[in-house]
Amino acid sequence: QVQLVESGGGLVQPGGSLRLSCVASGSMLGVTAMGWYRQAPGKQRELVARFVGGGNTDYADSVKGRFTISRDNAKNTVSLQMNSLKPEDSAVYYCHLARLRSDYWGQGTQVTVSS
Repeated sequence: QVQLVESGGGLVQPGGSLRLSCVASGSMLGVTAMGWYRQAPGKQRELVARFVGGGNTDYADSVKGRFTISRDNAKNTVSLQMNSLKPEDSAVYYCHLARLRSDYWGQGTQVTVSS
């Protein structure tokens, strides 16, 4: 079993920055992907950024050049540095981990970009 705990959301003005962190606990054997998704009101949950396979990264086109995903394997932590935030980045951000054909989700953290 895996548990994911996110932190770092909040309210920020357009153009500002936030850093999200996710700590995983439990067995990390067989992990195939770990990263971040988001869901805005009335929209489907979408990929933001993730590590897959041997360390490759995927980013949504809408965040490329603004967001950076990083990880600390020793601490089972994945982080998302979000710069140049836009109002359309406002959403609940969820940490996700895929392991042995199972998907695990954090509780979500709210990010609101507004002046």
